[in-house]
Amino acid sequence: MAPLDGSSLPNTATLDPIAIAPGSTATISPMARAILTAPILPTLVRLAWPTVIVLVIQTSVGVMETYFLGHLGTAALAGAALVFPVLMLMQTMSNGGIGGGVSSAVARALGAGRKDDADALAFHALILAIGFGAIFSLAVIGGGTWLYSALGGHSEALAAALLYSNLVFIGAIPLWIMALMASVLRGSGNVKFPAVITLAGGILLVPLSAALIFGWGPVPRFEIAGAGIAVLTYYIASAAALLVYLRSGTSVVRLRRMPLEWRHFKAILGVGALSAFGTIQTNLTVALVTASIGLLGIEAIAGYGAAVRLDYFLVPMLFGIGAAAITMVATNIGAGQIARARRISWVSAAIGVAITEVIGLAAAVFPEIWIGLFSEDPTILETGAQYLRIVGPTYGFFGLGLMLYFTSQGAGRVFWPVMAGTVRLFVAGFGTWIAASMFGASEQVVFITVAAATVAYGLMSLLAVRLTPWGIGKPVR
Repeated sequence: MAPLDGSSLPNTATLDPIAIAPGSTATISPMARAILTAPILPTLVRLAWPTVIVLVIQTSVGVMETYFLGHLGTAALAGAALVFPVLMLMQTMSNGGIGGGVSSAVARALGAGRKDDADALAFHALILAIGFGAIFSLAVIGGGTWLYSALGGHSEALAAALLYSNLVFIGAIPLWIMALMASVLRGSGNVKFPAVITLAGGILLVPLSAALIFGWGPVPRFEIAGAGIAVLTYYIASAAALLVYLRSGTSVVRLRRMPLEWRHFKAILGVGALSAFGTIQTNLTVALVTASIGLLGIEAIAGYGAAVRLDYFLVPMLFGIGAAAITMVATNIGAGQIARARRISWVSAAIGVAITEVIGLAAAVFPEIWIGLFSEDPTILETGAQYLRIVGPTYGFFGLGLMLYFTSQGAGRVFWPVMAGTVRLFVAGFGTWIAASMFGASEQVVFITVAAATVAYGLMSLLAVRLTPWGIGKPVR
């Protein structure tokens, strides 16, 4: 497909924001025109900033919840730390894994002028959300005791983890619906409505969590169960709002019942399934490191759990930029503009490196500021601070790897970036577990191993994207 330049575009724009294939007589919106022809950095920022700001606020809400739980004691904090990698697995798989496949498929369809296919993809995404949500609910609720015991939980910490986890994972289907419907909208270039829903939910979740955890007026004190109830309420309300919007006809991509076709599932899962495997790797890495640290005691788990929250604080910022990059890369791939899609990838990666490295260096120099938000226990402070001093300076490599993973989703070429995640899993995850369980490695050795794996992940991702051809062979539909 020949490149599309600005001279081939019509002078008028309608409200139908779809990019057009060369030779088409369709008109496009200003946002679609910008994605295809405008300067890359301003367009990327325009698409990314609502999602970045709102998801940072949402993550801050999670930090506040951890702060509240810290006031309930070490058992509650450790219980939440045990659940955290499993919950993040579901969230990252739904948003950045399968959700990335949804955004990429929708954007490619619109980039090629296939509006009906985009609508069909929305309905197929809803079916996938229900299926994946049901699997997570059954697996985690049914196997929670074994899972959290394997991660090092016992006695009061295990009981707290199970109580919190069961309430959260009852809402797995609403969470998946929320994630995949938001991905449909982001794939169409609509970043504002998902951002508004997330912002509104985050603002309401903080007082709701506090009231349910500690009790307020007629609301009884539920302690750690209150945190689970608050999160469940947020998932249900957000999913309902997104479904109503997509059904209303206001959205460019409309959710409507359509015949199920394998080609639409393939368009999503062709990118999303492998991407989901990548998110499993990331969260399994955290889980294995948690289990390794768990051999050193509950306080050590709590300290690591507090420190690794900063790792996940980076993800919303990167996801906001990455979601915009997926849309821009996929739309340009759909329109045949391969060179421009490549340039978008490198600009996105540079932004990701800059943001994560600045935060990582600040955390390494002042680790007590972050860890002190959650606990004053000396063991917790010592473990968390040691993690940030060792791993924090390598955050830039994490940002590099994750951003190139996102842009590869847009191109439909995620195999080698996922293989980079495999290297990180084996070095950081299995490496730390073997070192701690078989050789009695110290916290410092475990954290040095995690840092080395992070560097390898970033460098291998860079090499993978440089060597992987985009837009060659059969187009990804």
